[in-house]
Order: sequence, then structure tokens, then C-alpha cells
Amino acid sequence: MIRREELRGWPVYVLEPLGATQATPRLLYLHGGAYINEITRSHWSLTAGLSREVPCRCLVPIYPLGASAGAAQVAGTATEIAAALLEEPGDLILAGDSAGGGLALAASLGLRDRGLRVARLVLLSPWLDVAMNQPEQLDLERRDAMLAVAGLREAARTYARGLPLDDPRISPLHGDLRDLPAISVFTGTHDILNPDAHRLLDRCAQAGTTCELIEAPAMPHVYPLMPTPEGRQARRQMVNLLRRGDSVRTAC
Repeated sequence: MIRREELRGWPVYVLEPLGATQATPRLLYLHGGAYINEITRSHWSLTAGLSREVPCRCLVPIYPLGASAGAAQVAGTATEIAAALLEEPGDLILAGDSAGGGLALAASLGLRDRGLRVARLVLLSPWLDVAMNQPEQLDLERRDAMLAVAGLREAARTYARGLPLDDPRISPLHGDLRDLPAISVFTGTHDILNPDAHRLLDRCAQAGTTCELIEAPAMPHVYPLMPTPEGRQARRQMVNLLRRGDSVRTAC
């Protein structure tokens, strides 16, 4: 069943599996698109599949894009929505891909500052530092068929709406990563954002936060959303992770 609600002024679509009860886990999923592109069919396919197979109640907000609201307001509202959902019974998992993955981590930082936390974070090819100033990213640009440094920098400038690019609300990699829930990061080695996934792993280790990297050789940006054998394997790993809540670290 699919229904539309409104939370904190945002439309939120709720994908509910058959037989859902109050005990059914909830997944708050934030879609990617460099903060300038709308949700796509691949996002709906992923969230519908997770809702059905975990099973879980999947909530998908449609957040404002570009400079229409800006990073400070969007991150703040995402945090408020997650905080409101935490007032209800049942586990809440926070997830997202690409820009949505960065927004999910930013919202988790905001929750932590309020003394709140979700059960787990699952990030798919997350955009964690919008400055795009890592030397390795220029090398990876030749292999990444989806993203380019110049385009991402311009998208970030538009979305920042005057916010410094190292502000944790837009680049959560620069935030205080202590006292966060366990984080699972899916990344491909041909993804221009792959270096920042490794930086997150290192900074979480320094902060004492549990973080695992599920890294697929030669895979592109957001490969878990793709209709490929590697994408299907990643989605199976996500289902197992969300169903059991334990590690999915494998050789992949």
C-alpha cells in the first residue's frame, strides 16, 4: 500500500508492506540527485523492494531542491522529520543515496545534538564533502560515467545558498562524528565519491563510531540501484542488514 502524508511541510510517501504492524521497522529514505534532481524510478524500485522484502515501512520525503530552500533549511527539516518519527514506537533506520546519503548523515548529526539517534544509518555512494577537492577524485572522473567534479561543485554552490561548503549541514564529513549509530556505506571503486567514503571510515574510527565499508571493485556511482548482478547483490545485502541489523561485510 502507498499513501501520501505531509510532515513539516514536505510531501512524504509511505510504502507499507502487507501485514504491517506497529512493530514493523521503519526506513526513512532520502533520495539522491545532487540536490538539484528529482526522485527517479530507480529510487522507487529500490524502496518498494526493501519495503516488500525486509519487510519495512518505507517513508520517502520529497525535499526542496537547489536554492529553493537551501542546505540549512533542508537539513533542518530532515532532522525535524526524523525526530518526529522517533517519537513513535518502533525502530527507525535512516538511509539515502548520493546527495540523500549526505543529507541522511547530516540529519543524524542534528539528531545527535538533540540527544536522539536512529537505529542505524545505511548510505549508498554518499556525497559527504561537497567541496570536491580530493586529488583522487580528478583521477576517478575518467572512470565515473555519471558524475563530474565541475558539475558537482556547481550543484553544491546552488544548494549551499551561501552556507560555507565545509558546514556539516551540507558536508557532514566535517562534523563531529561521535555518538552516532552504526553506519554501513556501500561504494564502488569507480565512483568519484569513493575517496570520501574511505575518509568517513577513518574519521568514524577516530571518533569511536562503528562504520563498515561495503566496497565493490570497478562499480560506478550508486551501483546498488542498478539492474545488474552487482546491484542485485548489494540490494540483497541491504535486505539482510535491515532485517537483522548486523554487519553485512563480505568480500566483494
